[in-house]
Amino acid sequence: MESLLEKDRKYIWHPYTQMKDYEKRYHILVKKAKGIKLYDYKRKWYYDTISSWWCNILGHNIPEINRAIKKQIKNFEHTLFAGLTNEPAIKLAERIIKLTDKNLTRVFYSDNGSTAVEVALKLSFQYWKNKGYKKKEKFIFLENGYHGDTIGAMSVSGVSQFNNIFKPLFFKAYSIPSPYCYRCPFGKEREKCNFECLKPLERLLKKREKEISAIILEPLVQAAGGMIVYPEEYLNRLYNIVKNFNIHIILDEIAVGFGRTGKMFAYQYSKIKPDFLALSKALTNGTIPLSITLTTEKIYKAFYADYNKNKTFFHGHTFTGNPIATSVANATLDIIENENLIEKSQPIINYLHLQVEENFRDYKFIGDIRKKGFIIGMEIVKDKKKKEIYPLQKRIGWKIYLEGLKYNLILRPLGNVIYYYLPITIKRKEIDDIIRRTRVVLNNIFN
Repeated sequence: MESLLEKDRKYIWHPYTQMKDYEKRYHILVKKAKGIKLYDYKRKWYYDTISSWWCNILGHNIPEINRAIKKQIKNFEHTLFAGLTNEPAIKLAERIIKLTDKNLTRVFYSDNGSTAVEVALKLSFQYWKNKGYKKKEKFIFLENGYHGDTIGAMSVSGVSQFNNIFKPLFFKAYSIPSPYCYRCPFGKEREKCNFECLKPLERLLKKREKEISAIILEPLVQAAGGMIVYPEEYLNRLYNIVKNFNIHIILDEIAVGFGRTGKMFAYQYSKIKPDFLALSKALTNGTIPLSITLTTEKIYKAFYADYNKNKTFFHGHTFTGNPIATSVANATLDIIENENLIEKSQPIINYLHLQVEENFRDYKFIGDIRKKGFIIGMEIVKDKKKKEIYPLQKRIGWKIYLEGLKYNLILRPLGNVIYYYLPITIKRKEIDDIIRRTRVVLNNIFN
């Protein structure tokens, strides 16, 4: 085991990691996983409380998914998706369309969240060109939003420590205030606000509609922005504004789709009707890379023409529509639907929220607790009354992460926010144990 870890340190550059942090320590070498637990080579186990970057909606090592891989690989593993197709991809497209809004009728496959967003941005951009709107080239995004690491996705994400260094590479886009109720940019309390954070959007659209292609946002939870949960009514208000203007709505459900919020898709809590819907992560339960960008028949038909009309969407990925990946996605949906997991999860969600409130609400260093479905975010503050944050140099989240490892918890932070991103199959006793261990960790750090 030590020799493997030495080779890891020698050869591998890990993502979102300052490698100097591991100068005197190793990454966890995972040997196997089952349910909500990961196991290393020393037989120590850890609760995967963040679903391995928000992917494992059902937990790890699901037999039905493993069987789906074996069944497909006996036939064939991969072909190009231009001119060829395959049965699992066709079945999955039909199923996804039936699960979403009736106006979403077309599926474009790619392989991760960033590419799903890039597809939506490029389709929106080219749609207006195909329709003769030459000036509609700009996008609107929400501050604290995050849509991926590719250049286009970063250009429509809030500038943060994740992407600030690359800002000179971004294309120009317009930002509007985030619905960050705990730190309202207008100084309002949620109970007394009238969604003042949406007024800049309306002003921007009145002034710039002719140059705006689309607005992009994460429904209900700005995940990488700090697990910022905002009201469902915000989506309705935003939709009531946007539908009066000639622009597209792109919803990024990479992190919140497939039951994580308590519904199949987070936008289904609202009346909003997207023109594009980006999906990934839980789509395959984190087993194999796959993503989907859904769009409308209206947008699809704007590209449907003779080849020499120059309206073709010249975009694709090597592993688009991969039959093993789409087989896994079908198996994931089979489990969710056949076992009625979303409906069954409602009492577990209520239990989770109750336990989190009872166990953490009174902590003087937890300024805000944010909850939606199986997503919990807790913002650590230096002063609860003033909402004063710890300087990033203090690395409070990192300290909590390291302490968590001692108590079998993977609590990977987002700055000063610690969070749970739990599978919809989690049991009450697992919730109780995770919360108990988290309390020990927090008490050790702050007492």
